[in-house]
Amino acid sequence: MGYRNLKACLLDLERNGRLLRVDDEVDADLEAAEIHRRVFRSQGPALWFTRVRNCRFSMASNLFGTLDRVHFMFRDTLETVRRAIELKVDPSCGWKRPLRYWKMPWLASRLLPRRCRGGAVLRHETSIDQLPQIRSWPKDGGGYVLLPLVYSEDADAPGLMKSNLGMYRVQLSGGRYERNREIGLHYQIHRGIGVHHSKAMRQGAPFRVNVYVGGSPAMMLAAVMPLPEGLSELMFAGALAGHRIPMIDRRKRKSMRAGDELPIYAEADFCITGTVVDHKLLPEGPFGDHLGYYSLAHDFPVLRVDRVYHREEAIWPFTIVGRPPQEDSRFGEFIHDLTGPVVPTVVPGVHGVHAVDASGVHPLLLAIGSERYTPYREQRRPAELLTQANAILGQGQLSLAKYLLIVDRGDDPRLDVADVAGFLRHLLLRVDWSRDLHFQTCTTIDTLDYTGSSLNEGSKLVVAAVGPPRRELPGELPAGLCLPAGFSEPRICRPGILAVSGPACTSQRTSAPQAAAAPHVDRIENAVEKFCAGFNARDAINEFPLIVIVDDSEFAARSLDNFLWVVFTRSDPAADVYGIESFIQNKHYGCRGSLVIDARMKPHHAPPLVEDPAVTRRVDAIAARGGPLAKYL
Repeated sequence: MGYRNLKACLLDLERNGRLLRVDDEVDADLEAAEIHRRVFRSQGPALWFTRVRNCRFSMASNLFGTLDRVHFMFRDTLETVRRAIELKVDPSCGWKRPLRYWKMPWLASRLLPRRCRGGAVLRHETSIDQLPQIRSWPKDGGGYVLLPLVYSEDADAPGLMKSNLGMYRVQLSGGRYERNREIGLHYQIHRGIGVHHSKAMRQGAPFRVNVYVGGSPAMMLAAVMPLPEGLSELMFAGALAGHRIPMIDRRKRKSMRAGDELPIYAEADFCITGTVVDHKLLPEGPFGDHLGYYSLAHDFPVLRVDRVYHREEAIWPFTIVGRPPQEDSRFGEFIHDLTGPVVPTVVPGVHGVHAVDASGVHPLLLAIGSERYTPYREQRRPAELLTQANAILGQGQLSLAKYLLIVDRGDDPRLDVADVAGFLRHLLLRVDWSRDLHFQTCTTIDTLDYTGSSLNEGSKLVVAAVGPPRRELPGELPAGLCLPAGFSEPRICRPGILAVSGPACTSQRTSAPQAAAAPHVDRIENAVEKFCAGFNARDAINEFPLIVIVDDSEFAARSLDNFLWVVFTRSDPAADVYGIESFIQNKHYGCRGSLVIDARMKPHHAPPLVEDPAVTRRVDAIAARGGPLAKYL
């Protein structure tokens, strides 16, 4: 029941026509990534690359490329996990419908990881340079582990049950790392491993980390699940895998202490063991990331490698990230499918939350709440929605949201939070820009988001809209629309949303401390302010409640996904949101006319991801040769 290891999964997928072996020699440097991207876009099968250039290990990818394949892989356990979540939402279901939940005791028996003395992963040893050195994009700084299972323990309470298993990218080569002795760990400040690292530093204890690669696909999903802090991912993995996760742990429980050698996942294909070097940081990156841009080189912790273990015929799984949708989008869909029903139990009054994949997930969050504070409809204004918005922004990875748009379920009980186009229409019909904009400035944002003034520094904007429709949303340009000099090509993205091509942005943004030290230096050029000043709230352009200034309006208006990607990955709310007839009253910002978002590329932004032309030609040649792979390329 469930897969014990990666090879068992691949063979099962192959038997059922859901995996394709690629026996042609493939280069881990860029070529495998481009093949993966094309097969994913074609909704093709999982891939097993059996011949990797200059490497003796095979590779597998696109395991999670379709939601149907994810459900197939966990067909034996998924329904039981769903029912466990139902009990979490409403424990009374257990006695109301006991036959539905009769398997719960068996599920509970799989949660605890199983300690063992040995395992297949310890069969052989190798070195870092013998591992597949996968680069996804031309400017990537080296080879990366792209489905890493990074294991750490709590120095205050070492042991399996307080452990953290996270998917934090690992740089194997390039940069200034000592060959075969050092690798880079990239993790964000709010992650579980960061908490563990801080505790080890306070104790002055060695901070040991193991990196597992491969094993049961359940471990890969567990590593990205947004579980509560202190709840081990090994427990969730056991439930989804259908068996207790075997961990090689030779420590005596009573004598365990911080800095001891960590357990090793027995069914992993590879395991890299090591210790984070005290107070040593080295540039990690660049790396083509899930927002569709490079995350640039920044100082991150260094893992001093002790050993690299691998099992017989080990297989190296990987994924590729980039502008959504990519394979990691399916991770998000699966997680939302499982955890969506839990949201109302965590934040009372919230009926649904949706992280918009096309915008890079974290930049844009949609939510449907309940506005119950004001019982008289003629007096309704956002109240409880703001309480719920603050609660949402305090929940784990939801705290990374940059734009949070929240509406009241009572205004349209049929509204689906995952229907992005319908949600935007609903909000734009009702929003009052003079009242409904709520900024958080000088705060933390996603490490991978470069729209702020420096790493991890930016702002957030909550837009809360309630009440009956207050306007019609135009689908045509107003007659005689005249734009200020330098602005051109107005295009309608969606009803009520106008994209305008603006002049290239050339001035550099400064951080808030820099601006305070040098107040005479503008944070950004004022071209968009001049655009707004060219209109008043009575002009016809205000029929469009939302105007976006972009580099290429035709591209932004070509599809909803383009609009979402351009606008929300290229703007920082506090710096890039303007308005026609804007005002500040009691430190509240609003505008009487249209809201205007400056979504042009800025000089401080990271460059977008572009494929290597030579590699594209090589993959085109593979497609031209024909064969089973060709139809997906």
